Amino acid sequence: MSAQASLKGQSESLKKIPIVSHIITDDGASLSKGIALKPIDMNRVAKLLTDPHSDQLFERHIHALRRIADRYKNGFFLKDLVQVFKILNVCADRISSQDCYIEPMCSLLRICGLPFLKEKTSDETVFAQIVVESIAQMGYLMRVPNGTVRSALADAIISLYCNPPEVSEILQGLRPTSHKYNKHMIEMSDVAETLIKSLTLLGGNLKIKLKIMEVLQKLSSDSEENCKQMLKSDAAYHICCHMNASDQSGFLLFISVEILWNLLEFGGQEVSHQLANLECVNALKQAFKELMVSGCSNYEKQLRNDLLVITTLVAQNLDSPIVETGFAKQLILFATFSEVKSHNPLVKSLKLMQSHEDFELKKLLINMLELLSRDPAAIQLLSDGKVLLSLFHYVKANGTKKLPREWSPAQFEELQLYAMSALSRLAVLLVEDYVTCQGNTRLLLLLEWCVSETKFEGHGNSFHGSGGRGNKKAQMRFCLRLLNAIVSSGNEATAQDLCDQGVISQLLNILQNFFVESDDAMDVEMQCDMLYILSTLCESDIHRKELFGRQACPRNMHNLILGCLLELCENPKTIAHIHTWRGTNDVTAPHLLIHLWREEEKRIGSLRDENGAIADVASPISGEMQRVHAVAPQSSSAASLSIVDVSENLRAKVFALFTRLGFSDLPGLTTEDYVTLAIIEKYLDFKLGEVWSEISNELPVEGVRPTTPDQEAMDTITRAIVERGKGVSMLQAELLEAESQQDLHDEKQFYVEVKENHKQREKSIESWNDYVKRTSNYRHLVNCKKQQDKSIESSRAKPRYKDQAKKLAAMFHETLLKKLHTTTFQGRNITVESTPNALTGISERLPQENSALLA
Repeated sequence: MSAQASLKGQSESLKKIPIVSHIITDDGASLSKGIALKPIDMNRVAKLLTDPHSDQLFERHIHALRRIADRYKNGFFLKDLVQVFKILNVCADRISSQDCYIEPMCSLLRICGLPFLKEKTSDETVFAQIVVESIAQMGYLMRVPNGTVRSALADAIISLYCNPPEVSEILQGLRPTSHKYNKHMIEMSDVAETLIKSLTLLGGNLKIKLKIMEVLQKLSSDSEENCKQMLKSDAAYHICCHMNASDQSGFLLFISVEILWNLLEFGGQEVSHQLANLECVNALKQAFKELMVSGCSNYEKQLRNDLLVITTLVAQNLDSPIVETGFAKQLILFATFSEVKSHNPLVKSLKLMQSHEDFELKKLLINMLELLSRDPAAIQLLSDGKVLLSLFHYVKANGTKKLPREWSPAQFEELQLYAMSALSRLAVLLVEDYVTCQGNTRLLLLLEWCVSETKFEGHGNSFHGSGGRGNKKAQMRFCLRLLNAIVSSGNEATAQDLCDQGVISQLLNILQNFFVESDDAMDVEMQCDMLYILSTLCESDIHRKELFGRQACPRNMHNLILGCLLELCENPKTIAHIHTWRGTNDVTAPHLLIHLWREEEKRIGSLRDENGAIADVASPISGEMQRVHAVAPQSSSAASLSIVDVSENLRAKVFALFTRLGFSDLPGLTTEDYVTLAIIEKYLDFKLGEVWSEISNELPVEGVRPTTPDQEAMDTITRAIVERGKGVSMLQAELLEAESQQDLHDEKQFYVEVKENHKQREKSIESWNDYVKRTSNYRHLVNCKKQQDKSIESSRAKPRYKDQAKKLAAMFHETLLKKLHTTTFQGRNITVESTPNALTGISERLPQENSALLA
């Protein structure tokens, strides 16, 4: 019993242990329902279909095809693809005459949509070319004039491209090709190009056309190779031209837009080139207009925006006929109707809400306006459409409260930035419209609001709003960009209007007060824009330069500007330009530099008397901080106050500039300037003295006693510095004394001039009195006549010889006429009496005088 029990137990244990067979038979590789995978000779089936003796046995053909479909319902082996597609091509050629082949052919196409099966891992590489050609044959089967076959073919391509193999097939022992491999094989084939060409064969069969479009949408969704294959057959042109075909569902337009979007994403410039023609632009225009006017659902609004994006990409091609088709005028109307009233029936009942789709549409339309400005033919359309007036609607201070049927504060801010970005280009092209819209006034008001203390929480959501979160910097940034564009345009009228409205003082005030301590990239950009605007406005106008000069250079900029001048002076040619420069009231550069020195000494508290001379020869250039600072031990790396003073004020740079300009023969200097210049010339010596003085004071505090030679050297240096200070003080006293003596001399000269002026006045009064006396007193007149005769006689020359006297006597003429009744007797002036005798005497005497003169 025990032996039988043990045998029974062993038999039961053997039944529980699975037996693994290392040889796979047909039964072991059976399918799910127990059907043995017995291979079918494809060559015999192909011969059955093509042999002249059996080509009319249709029932046998259908039976054989059904057997193949039933036997390989989980997929065809890679090695059988050649025979499979040979059989499919035979069926395709016979469908036009025999409808019985439709059903088995569709069954075989369904199997072709399954992953292919491989016997070895290397089959994917070995049969790769066969797979590519087989998939290409699938596309060629679109020539079959049957909707059922074409629909089955489309489903097969979608299934092969999109559906990965099921896990159950792998568990059953089948090894299908991978999903990645199938996609790659389709990309290597020209099936996408063939499907585009087949669209012309479909005619008015909308159902099949939508099916093929769905295949194209799948193929182009994530494959650059498929898109390139489609573009070889002008896919963008064909799809765009036919997207407005009659379709109640609207699916054709939707899927056409999807394909165009995919092509634009992967195809680049080739797509816009194919769409840049009258047919495509008209199709885009029609589709966009219908969706813009009648689109209500969220889906239709999204489709409308997609069409506008495609139009935007097409408009980037300057050859696109956007203007010629009237699309540009239509886009301008849609972009401005909400801000500018229009009687056009297209926008009569059109309204934009605060929805995301309408908001995106508005941004796209503003961007489209900027693109249209690149075409010179569209400039007049932009002017007629009052584009600038529409965009300036957003150039205003942002309100915190939302008005009815307007954008939310965040949306308004983003549209505002988009509008100002577009205005930076459009305003330069439409200067007259800019002036009409009072653009300068609006910009300056917005700029004033940007720097005001009004609390405003900027949202900073958009691309243009970067850096503007919680502040108004984004608005200021684009406002300055727009001003920069206007000023750079070279229009003198707008520039003058800006200056008249005080843009120079406004920008200078912002530069001085708004950017106190900031090194942010956006702040630096805005400062550069403001400086460029100011430099452009003041470049060729003296009056504007004067306005700029009164405020443009605050004290914190002096050090930087002097540093720049000092570097420029490394070039010897710069010195002549500095000497030539003249400021207001003919101020010279040396006078200005000395003025800066005096202002700096007032600021730091240097000791000077009422004439600007040295007041303390022991510390001639020390400031108040240096004098009151207590001496304390410092580390060797710490800078002393004397050294810190060099970098904290302008005096070192002024001294360095004078070392290049020279200290003599400087134009435009006063005595006060020369007094200060004496200190500037010895600045380096005085600064060395300060350093040695600090060393001398620090040594006792640190408990260090210098050696006797060192102490003597330090004492000598101290005495030398004091002597040098005394020398400068004496020179200043001499200069002041010389000025005093010169002033005294000038005062004396002034009084001499005053005295001479009084003498001349007295002579003129005396001459007038004498004239009055001669005309009113006869006796005085007689006396004056006698004196005049004596004067005339004394003025005549006295001849030395008698013959000369005789000759002169013959030529002598009386100076007075006889029988003259007048008080005028100057020289030869003759007053003729109104009597005949007087005239007769003159007429008789004139010939005698003339003859004497001739002799």
